[in-house]
Amino acid sequence: MSSVFAERPTLQIVHRAGILDLGWGHPDPVLLDTAGLQAAAEQTLTTYGPIALGYGYEHGPAPLLAQIAARIAAAEGRAPQPGEIMATAGNSHALDLLCTICTRPGDTLLVAEPTYHLAVRILRDHPLDLVPVPGDAGGVDIAALETTLARLAAAGKQPRALYSIPTFANPTGISLADDRRRALADLAVAHDLLIFEDDVYRELAFDAPAPASLWSMAPGQVVRMGSFSKSLAPGLRLGYLTAPAPIISALTGSGVLDSGGGVNHFTALLVATYMANGGYAAGVERLRAAYRERRDALCDALEARLPAGCQVRRPAGGFFVWVDLPPGTDLRTLGERAEAQGVAYLPGSKFFLAGGGNSALRLSFSLYAPAQLVEAAHRLGRALG
Repeated sequence: MSSVFAERPTLQIVHRAGILDLGWGHPDPVLLDTAGLQAAAEQTLTTYGPIALGYGYEHGPAPLLAQIAARIAAAEGRAPQPGEIMATAGNSHALDLLCTICTRPGDTLLVAEPTYHLAVRILRDHPLDLVPVPGDAGGVDIAALETTLARLAAAGKQPRALYSIPTFANPTGISLADDRRRALADLAVAHDLLIFEDDVYRELAFDAPAPASLWSMAPGQVVRMGSFSKSLAPGLRLGYLTAPAPIISALTGSGVLDSGGGVNHFTALLVATYMANGGYAAGVERLRAAYRERRDALCDALEARLPAGCQVRRPAGGFFVWVDLPPGTDLRTLGERAEAQGVAYLPGSKFFLAGGGNSALRLSFSLYAPAQLVEAAHRLGRALG
């Protein structure tokens, strides 16, 4: 390797000596099925030969889409039709493509908050007029959404869409309550409001099956973004999107797909092979068990070690624990004390568009083993005094 690049990093994550950093929502490398994916890659090349290395169909290869559709049908009772599904390079790519094709700069877009802070960066790249919709322990506040829609209508504005993570949300771990889920789907239909449903954590349900997707409730109004980043491996950069056929047609007819064909064609065939062999279903069960153990280790330790006035929200799935601190907690000072104790986190304020979350933390349990998570909780407890 040229010495010019010898010191350049290979991974996005940055490890700091002596710090258990619960800010990273990354999988522990030991949980990734290297051997299974290697075998699937070899089988893919044997099965498809040079076809696996060519430009792919804009929607994604049929073997992958068939596998995804069958899994959706088994879990949700409704399979997307061929014109209602496409492969993506993960949810970040899907959201960026949606904004490129379905919005114009200056369009109003609603954001259910707290929300994934890096999705906000994608939305602002376009740029869009982002309007927050508050939520609580039950997820997005439907009454607040109705009020927001009425206020915007009075100002002559029709929101183009609502971005939401209704299932095992990043950052809170909350899933939208069933009654609100139905109400949101009905509201979207009544107001002709498109919903961008970020569904990346659906497969990581720990205690019971994940709730119904918004797409399954209102398929004519919902664009659902799914990904293999959390349920298989983020380095694959592979996901999928289910949406009304006209939206899929517009997305697959975009210049980038017309030029380059389907995204990650070889990876898509590899994952199709892995799914057909049963590797994916078995792998998801392994990940659910591993992350459930890690969730419990972290939450149990936090509940035992954090001082009075702290509320730990134990999620039913996903990667994250949201911790509410006593009002008035100085997060800047706490951050310094936590670092001195050897633990880090993301402050809740990162997940709001313009204020909020000033007495909350997001902690990830995906990267570290249970014993390390227990130690991280002890360190945080010492920092909080």
